Amino acid sequence: MAAVRSSDGAGPLSRAGRRVGRALHLPFTGTARGIRKATHAHGAGESGLGKLIELHAVNGAGDVMVTVALASTVFFSVPTDEARGRVALYLAITMAPFTLLAPVIGPLLDRLPHGRRAAMAGAMLTRVLLAVALSGAVATGDLELYPAALGVLVASKAYGVVRSAVVPRLLPHGFSLVKANSRVTLAGLLATGVAAPVGVGLQSIGPQWPLYGACVLFAGGTLLALSMPPKVDSAKGERKAHMLTHGERKPSLRTVGPSVLHGLQANAAHRVLSGFLIFFLAFLLREHPLPGQSAAVSLGIVGVAAGVGNACGTALGALLRSRAPELIVAAMVTLAMTAAIVAAVFFGGLAVAVLGAVAGLSQALSKLSLDAMIQRDVPEVVRTSAFARSETLLQMSWVVGGAIGIVLPLNGTLGMSVAAGILALGVAVTVRGLLSAARRGTPHPRVA
Repeated sequence: MAAVRSSDGAGPLSRAGRRVGRALHLPFTGTARGIRKATHAHGAGESGLGKLIELHAVNGAGDVMVTVALASTVFFSVPTDEARGRVALYLAITMAPFTLLAPVIGPLLDRLPHGRRAAMAGAMLTRVLLAVALSGAVATGDLELYPAALGVLVASKAYGVVRSAVVPRLLPHGFSLVKANSRVTLAGLLATGVAAPVGVGLQSIGPQWPLYGACVLFAGGTLLALSMPPKVDSAKGERKAHMLTHGERKPSLRTVGPSVLHGLQANAAHRVLSGFLIFFLAFLLREHPLPGQSAAVSLGIVGVAAGVGNACGTALGALLRSRAPELIVAAMVTLAMTAAIVAAVFFGGLAVAVLGAVAGLSQALSKLSLDAMIQRDVPEVVRTSAFARSETLLQMSWVVGGAIGIVLPLNGTLGMSVAAGILALGVAVTVRGLLSAARRGTPHPRVA
């Protein structure tokens, strides 16, 4: 008897194969549709912000893959004393030149106001090529690893600068800049949280495998960047902001009132703390893990605490929007200082985890509040350029904190005391000015 066939001529085996294929495909397509629905909600799809959210998620996932590969080579593969030397060498060869290159990245990109899609795509494609180069060096730890890592940092910074400049061009109707930034940032954090264990799993296959994963992600990011809407390349009405130049015809960050400047100083203190804690705790917990835990688990606990705090701060920032940003920044730097003092006095695993969570929360809320102040106080004609320069200063602050964390002796109470001192300086420099600015209100600057 002939087999029964459907109207399209397919037999039972073929139909069964299609059903199995749809069943296997559905979780991925359903997840993709869910992600697309979330990122494109509330007008973000129509404005183009949804695509930027997805691009930033890909960027975060790719960066964490590179971080996993480098950490395994520079940090985990050798004894602690040698690891400190390797990390110091890493900072000297990559971060030190980066601090010199970072200030010129913004001005160079300002000269390409009509090529932002190409600039973001170029930053992604550059990291594809550099990840391939790194994949041949991570297994041996050769010196060629360091210039390639520097290139990855520069390309990542270039992407971040352009992304900050692009956000104001993609705001949906009724969106504040801080709300849009919080969505973009939260997407990056979530993607990082998902990609980190994947990277660790790939690392178990071989040291180069996380870099292969990064290649795939950055290649996808290249295509996403090129598919951004054409208005991303619009630079109508924009002019350049100058961090250190005074002049009636060139608006600068020093001409926009005390709120932005004090907010930037407070955020710099948070970034110094972040860099310090990452490096200091990495070595401290490797040598003296939390009670009953391995070094890797101890680092993971503190890292998860900081990540959860950062995500909560980002989500809370979206709810607070731009309410009293000066007060939020003042409260956050004071809260972080208090947590550091408590960690110094009652040093232990719980205190360190709490400090990590508070540091993540306060840094996220402070950064979103700084964004709100720049949106409010910096003239639109220089706003995007101001974002680029503030990001550069904050990255340099992180490098300074990391350097302090490497050279400090591995004494927990001493380290937390240094952390408290960093934040106490930030409080002393910024809180009074922020509260004064909040009381009197910050006038909008006149553009000459």
